[in-house]
Amino acid sequence: MSDQAPFQVPPREAFRILGETPDLIAVEKPPFLLVHPTKPGGPVTLWDRLRELLAYEIASGGQVSLINRLDRETSGIVLVAKNAAAARACTMAMARGQISKEYLAIVTGWPEREQWSVTEPILRLGEVEHSRIWLKRAVHPQGAPSHTEFTVLRRVVHPRHGPMALIHCIPRTGRTHQIRVHLAHSGHPVAGDKIYGPSEECYLEFIENGFSDRLHERLWLPRHALHSSSLAVTVGGIPHRWESGLPGDLADFLNASS
Repeated sequence: MSDQAPFQVPPREAFRILGETPDLIAVEKPPFLLVHPTKPGGPVTLWDRLRELLAYEIASGGQVSLINRLDRETSGIVLVAKNAAAARACTMAMARGQISKEYLAIVTGWPEREQWSVTEPILRLGEVEHSRIWLKRAVHPQGAPSHTEFTVLRRVVHPRHGPMALIHCIPRTGRTHQIRVHLAHSGHPVAGDKIYGPSEECYLEFIENGFSDRLHERLWLPRHALHSSSLAVTVGGIPHRWESGLPGDLADFLNASS
């Protein structure tokens, strides 16, 4: 284990309400909290907690519809529709590319440029070659069109891990793992990324044995350093925008740098 104290994992069931209207609610999901159940009898999820929170609305004919979803380790904004009409309006807005999302990421190394775009197509790697990780994505000419814009917000030198940077990310398309794949393709993977970071062996070891001292040494963080920081949509002619700052675990990690 490094001499840096391990991070405290936030409570898995906690989330913060960022804003609410009669039709929508935006919440800030902590890392390690699943957004939606994956199997019967699984761990408590954000969806479960939202159903408890919105029990009155559901009893009155409403629903809980997750408009966007985040990976288990990704923190930040999740938008929820509280009725069928709002869910339909948000789904149509997303299909038309009218939901704007922004992210913050801490990456390894210093990018050569202050701003750049990646337009490389992405597919699931197992579609074109053998992959031991079913969900792993990759840049490939047969993939779906993908576009992400990046801006360097801050460059730091970590006392143990060397150069790293805080990056503002705008995904113009919505492919699975898009930001993580495009940053790794740029030569600057997200810190703590078990799949696209130093080696996919990190993910396989994590699945087999959980997060260990050995993985902490290789990954620096118990989760990938990606945070959904902004989401904007217009529903019923009314524009909405929610923002979420860099969470404590990632801010502490970044501020430990010089």
